[in-house]
Amino acid sequence: MDSTEWTPVTHEQCHHVTGPFYHGTRHPLQPGDLLVPGRPSNYEGGRVSNHVYFSAKLEPAMWGAELAVALAGLAGRGHIYVVEPTGSFEDDPNLTNKKFAGNPTESYRTRAPLRIVAELADWEPHPPETIQKMLDGLAELRRSGRHIILD
Repeated sequence: MDSTEWTPVTHEQCHHVTGPFYHGTRHPLQPGDLLVPGRPSNYEGGRVSNHVYFSAKLEPAMWGAELAVALAGLAGRGHIYVVEPTGSFEDDPNLTNKKFAGNPTESYRTRAPLRIVAELADWEPHPPETIQKMLDGLAELRRSGRHIILD
């Protein structure tokens, strides 16, 4: 997809985006549970997240689960849930138009709750060395002052 094909997803224009949608986390949850903003961030200690993040692609949710576990100093691969938004949503500005034009990861954020539909059990985690490379890259961004989360 090139930038001429991409139409931004906004709160006013999000209803054409269909799932399934995924959310990765370190927390065990049950179908029917709601993910709500205003909780501590999985990615930055002491920070409260104003949004709940999700994707229409599995890969970003995998990274979400794995990084949440690793950054908390826990073992395991985390959890990936199939979720449904209960309200409007928009492109995730932390990923949209960054390395590639548009929103190729199909990542979104919302201030409305996400409802857990089911846990996705059959996903293959990244190799430990791949996760470590990502953690090293995040650490370097923090050291250089470029680790900015738009929330």
